[in-house]
Amino acid sequence: MPPWVVAQCLALVMLTYAMAEPVPRITFQSGDPSRSVNIFRRSDIQHYDRLLLSQDGETLYVGARDNILAFSLKDPRNILLTREISWASKPDQIENCKLKARKQAECLNFMRILLHLNDTHLYACGTNAFSPTCTYVDLNGFSLLLSHKNETVTVDGKGQSPFDPQHTHTGIMVDGELYTGTMNNFMGNEPIILRSLGTRPSLKTDASLGWLHSDTSFAGSFYIQSQDLAGRVYFFFEETGKEFDFFDKVTVSRVARVCKDDVGGDKVLQKKWTTFLKAQLVCNHMDNFPFNVIRHVALVSPDNPQNTVFYGVFTSQWQVGGSSSSAVCSFRLRDIEDAFNRNYKEQNKESYKWTRYTGAVSSPRPGSCSSGKFSDTDLNFMKDHFLMDEKVSPIDGAPLLIQQTLSYTRIAIASVQALSGNLYTVMYLGTDRGSVHKVVLVKGGIESHIIEELKLLPESEPIETLLLAPKKDMLYVGSRGGLLQVPLVNCSVYRTCIECILARDPYCAWSVPSQECQRISSNQESHDPRLQDVEEGNPNNTCLHPNMKGKR
Repeated sequence: MPPWVVAQCLALVMLTYAMAEPVPRITFQSGDPSRSVNIFRRSDIQHYDRLLLSQDGETLYVGARDNILAFSLKDPRNILLTREISWASKPDQIENCKLKARKQAECLNFMRILLHLNDTHLYACGTNAFSPTCTYVDLNGFSLLLSHKNETVTVDGKGQSPFDPQHTHTGIMVDGELYTGTMNNFMGNEPIILRSLGTRPSLKTDASLGWLHSDTSFAGSFYIQSQDLAGRVYFFFEETGKEFDFFDKVTVSRVARVCKDDVGGDKVLQKKWTTFLKAQLVCNHMDNFPFNVIRHVALVSPDNPQNTVFYGVFTSQWQVGGSSSSAVCSFRLRDIEDAFNRNYKEQNKESYKWTRYTGAVSSPRPGSCSSGKFSDTDLNFMKDHFLMDEKVSPIDGAPLLIQQTLSYTRIAIASVQALSGNLYTVMYLGTDRGSVHKVVLVKGGIESHIIEELKLLPESEPIETLLLAPKKDMLYVGSRGGLLQVPLVNCSVYRTCIECILARDPYCAWSVPSQECQRISSNQESHDPRLQDVEEGNPNNTCLHPNMKGKR
């Protein structure tokens, strides 16, 4: 289908659903005293890109441009900078970068990896003037690790951090091993999924076999392990779908899986993944509105990983008239696993068409997380059968939330217990216009209600980083010019019972004796009558007839 036909179809769909677009019930402008936000800014520090909580939750580590910072979270009224490390690119590295036709602003050290290596050290990586480099942070003195020559210990960061600060990336640490998805070269056309560090040999995707398209853009990575599932690492990304033969390049969203116990092949696929598989994620409305570009992913992982749900924010490669649109879709882990256990795709060597593989499949299944090594025959099979035929559809087959006038850029997820005892999923969604939407999922998690919109940054600046600190009841937002601390709960802004109920905020309930909208604490019992109606938000059945709803 020609692109102009697709654009016209999408325009009609936009008009059809624009009237149904959910809107925030209340909007707080930047600086509104009724929605307090603490901000840390310093003129010599920019791009607060990496956020990481300490293991005890009392410190926030921040990877900013040329700096690694530590903030104390003990005072909820203030963001207190307690330690800082300067880690800038050297002058000769900057000059060399500029000689390669890069701008001065690009030739700095943008932090791209900041993770816990163990109890005593962090592992940090930066773009370092297009020469990616990694190092270790000693938490005891909050300083860079030094060698016996009193020099900073550095590691080649190729494959762990992108060269270009504009390129997307993801990374996760599992038992002292680093799993990354990033660009592996200066030109930015060689994506890689790499396992490094640790004592085992490094493993990577094979660029020559086309496992990842050259325009791959990563959105997130997660580690899952349980009694039923061997250790698995999942990568979410988007790329051009080579299996589609259209006039225009079609972008598809993917989930890929590699196994923690993968050790690579002996003769075939040496130092390469032997368990790399990928499947397509679908986030469509009524099968005719393709939100095909994944931007970011978060997850809710209960005690039973089989009930794990991934939440992704998507946009479309076909934006009409320069407008923005986006959607939120959710995917069950068990549906993803089901796709990896079904049919493979294969490419005809003559026609280059991709079709379903219908031949025999050996046991153990190639690409599965089974114990032991695969035969050379199986590994040769895996070279060409890394793409699954089955697509992964969202829960209930449709997006949870659609916006036609803005794009969501980031997502953070909280699970909140209401007065009824039911758990509600609350999503914090960063937008391309500098605001955050707080959204609760109701009706069994298939409908959404936007509780509030917080305008935090200028409209020209998208939200790039979100991090929840649940024990502190805080959301942290990293931006180009500063770090923001946003309370998760703002019950006191609702002055009447009707306002409190209409908010449908699972954090808040109306206290009958005190006549206040108050924060609910899961570990704090109260015998006072309290009212709440997250499902319907109907004050007629709560405030006016309190015996019908709520909890005493």
